[in-house]
Amino acid sequence: MALCGALLLALLAGTHAELPGCKIRITSQALELVKQEGLRFLEHELETITIPDLRGREGHFYYNISDMKVTELQLTSSELHFQPEQELVLQITNASLGLNFRRQLLYWFFYDGGYINASAEGVSIYTGLQLSRDPSGQIRVSNISCQAFVAKTHAAFGGTFRKVYDFLYTLIASGMRFLLNQQICPVLHHAGMVLLNSLLATVPVRGPVDELVGIDYSLLKDPVASASNLDMEFRGSFFPLAESNWSLPNRAVEPQLQEEERMVYVAFSESFFDSAMESYFRAGALRLSLVGDKVPHDLDMLLRATYFGSIVLLSPAVLDSPLKLELRVTAPPRCTIKPSGTTIAVTASVTIALVPPDQPEVQLSSMTMDVWLSAKMALRGKALRTQLDLRKFRIYSNQSAIESLALIPLQSPLKTMLRIGVMPLLNKRTLRGVQIPLPEGITFVREVVQNHLGFLTIGADLHFAKGLREVIEKYRRPAGTKDLQVPSTPPPSPAAAVL
Repeated sequence: MALCGALLLALLAGTHAELPGCKIRITSQALELVKQEGLRFLEHELETITIPDLRGREGHFYYNISDMKVTELQLTSSELHFQPEQELVLQITNASLGLNFRRQLLYWFFYDGGYINASAEGVSIYTGLQLSRDPSGQIRVSNISCQAFVAKTHAAFGGTFRKVYDFLYTLIASGMRFLLNQQICPVLHHAGMVLLNSLLATVPVRGPVDELVGIDYSLLKDPVASASNLDMEFRGSFFPLAESNWSLPNRAVEPQLQEEERMVYVAFSESFFDSAMESYFRAGALRLSLVGDKVPHDLDMLLRATYFGSIVLLSPAVLDSPLKLELRVTAPPRCTIKPSGTTIAVTASVTIALVPPDQPEVQLSSMTMDVWLSAKMALRGKALRTQLDLRKFRIYSNQSAIESLALIPLQSPLKTMLRIGVMPLLNKRTLRGVQIPLPEGITFVREVVQNHLGFLTIGADLHFAKGLREVIEKYRRPAGTKDLQVPSTPPPSPAAAVL
């Protein structure tokens, strides 16, 4: 009975789990690029190792090995791969470290000192990074496992006391090896838990897109690794800034990612775009008013001719008043994604009126307009952009079928006005794009968009516009200062969302 209850609770929990509006898959194709960039950063971090002095006495000889520093990392074999339950594993084998240190030897009243180059060989490092979701929905490194081993060290001593150093070398070499083994993993732990997390903190979570709406990219659960990829599920939902707690229930088809040929795949469901359009609708942005000279001249003349009978019945003071054409979306637009393409359906009211100076406007007509737009999505840099085109259009009267027939002559000029006057305004917003949740300094290149039933996917390769070290140094905490507040989102851009 208890087992049945547990299964029922699990089923209910799965039923009510929030569906992602956006998914990202990092494939094994990206790991070579990430590894090369990571190793450059790792080499710099290993050069910061602070190795304690090695001093001691052997008979009448006093020795001191100090200022030991790593000068370079030479790799013979390295591998970065996904590992289920471990997420990301970096394995370095048979590497070597260049070393430099100061030697000091005292024998009775005789002293010898100076700097010497050395090497540590047979260096093996195994590091596993566990990625998870923090309470705010930010991706972060939650745990690091590390094993490091130095097989042997080598130094070519010279000078008057070379024979003495050779006598002491076994003792000195074992001490150097021990100190190196003790220092490598703490450096890697700091690089992952502090420095790499400062990079991941630049992935946008929840913030403004423009002055009207924001977007929520919080992770819905911990990243999931397989042998060939790493999958992440994001809320991917817009919201009006004036109603920051509002969210559109996601009833769309869950995006599916199956491809692995490109470095990264991003999937967006219909809910992603619907939430953008409804947010702008709730913010009152989906309306347009053209008055006087803003109304195209040919359309102005046609509208006056169409409603000539109504205009001549008005007082002489109103006859030559400026014409007003107002378009107002009456319901949140909806997006439909099919393999054949993406369509956005919009229903709007069209009001035609005269606007006499210092007098109430005089309405001539009110009609309904149904518009179907085709939308082409593209990824540029790390901004999702949308190109809208007018696909289908119709107008009809709210009053009667007879009045709808009278509107037929307006069909063509209104359609032209939409193409020439309205679509450029919409595309000016949508082509600015909205940022995809990637760390600072990483962008997409060679993008390919593919439509599916209810969602679309974009395959791309990664490009490091900035090096990991450059970005991390930007957010590195200076010594002796308080923790820097690394923003969960980059500074707001003027980008508008998808509509």
